[in-house]
Amino acid sequence: MEYRVKDLALAEEGKRRIDWAEAHMPVLVALRKKYSEIKPLKGIRVAGCLHVTKETGVLVRTLKAAGAEISWCGCNPLSTQDDVAASLVKHDGISVFASRGVSTKEYYDDIHASMRLNPHITIDDGADLTVEMHKALEHGKEGGLGGPLYGGTEETTTGVVRLRALQRAGKLLFPVIAVNDAETKHDFDNVYGTGQSALDGIIRATNILLSGKNVVVAGYGHVGKGIARRASGLGANVIVTEVDPIAALKAKLDGFSVSTMNKATELGDVFITTTGCKDVIVASDIAKMKEGAILANAGHFNVEICIPDLEKQSSDIKKINPHTVQYSLKNGRHVYLIGEGRLVNLAAAEGHPSEVMDMSFANQFLSVLRLAMAKGTMKPIVYDIDKQQDQEIALAKLQSMGIDIDVLTPEQKAYLDGFSEGT
Repeated sequence: MEYRVKDLALAEEGKRRIDWAEAHMPVLVALRKKYSEIKPLKGIRVAGCLHVTKETGVLVRTLKAAGAEISWCGCNPLSTQDDVAASLVKHDGISVFASRGVSTKEYYDDIHASMRLNPHITIDDGADLTVEMHKALEHGKEGGLGGPLYGGTEETTTGVVRLRALQRAGKLLFPVIAVNDAETKHDFDNVYGTGQSALDGIIRATNILLSGKNVVVAGYGHVGKGIARRASGLGANVIVTEVDPIAALKAKLDGFSVSTMNKATELGDVFITTTGCKDVIVASDIAKMKEGAILANAGHFNVEICIPDLEKQSSDIKKINPHTVQYSLKNGRHVYLIGEGRLVNLAAAEGHPSEVMDMSFANQFLSVLRLAMAKGTMKPIVYDIDKQQDQEIALAKLQSMGIDIDVLTPEQKAYLDGFSEGT
């Protein structure tokens, strides 16, 4: 078995962390119990490129229990939990290629190492693995992949945007299921998960008091909405910046101030980018920031805060703690960047709570099953999650919480399905 992790001696701590997550992921564990005997993934090779966290460990265990052969790598240079990676190798026999703090070259080397499995199915977060798979497939027999490729799944907004662009260009070579677009993913993982964990990362890295601070949230999609609500709940004054007039109007009617970034930079104490776009905070913004402004990113890639602009305006750069760097600007002020501008909830904290990842990864597991059963018969397009799957996962989650809900009577169903009854 091939693998590359930081230190196998960390495996025992990693196992304890995965076990803890598993105790808080009842929906995924129930799926494991259901499919571990019939093993529908027997003979299926799965390559994953996801944050190597304790929650991912529960997903990997579930895929293996269903019969899959697995190879795994990290999807962000700073998101791997090294003890979890070690545990998956030592205790679960998984080929893992991941460690925290890798260079860009090492990051892609790990992706290519996971691809050596010649997977039937890919699981991706951000579409880097998918793009590298496309490059390999384009080479065909001259260095391409061997064996049938049934399709892939995509976990995050950034990746789905990239894949839909690939589809529009007519270059998507295999089907991909947009797990991110499931309601039981983006309405919970993105809103409640990132909303809490992004602020957790900022607080762990700085120990600041958010109450009374002006917190600027760039973007009011699912992630921005979750962060804004939770920052407000902690007593912060939230200012939202947007390019979408509908999203901006929603933010205003939700009770938040709305401004351009250029104006907000003069007011903000903490800036959190959530857009999935590049150059959200640039040189002209940095030059106007208050003394001690804190910058963090909750989007997938480290391009939202223009770090080259930050470096050009600085006379000195100093690391304050493992997660925070002080930039002494040439204008005499200081600003602080958390986690190298990468995902703050994973760079400076532990990522989403296990309870919310339970639903996201249940969607991942069921999507892998769908691709495995289709065995290459699906068209090379981006697929949405079936509404029925969303409903089943939500119901299972409610039941795990001891919550019952009402059920429509046959008469109510007929009324909703019909058109004849009026006033």
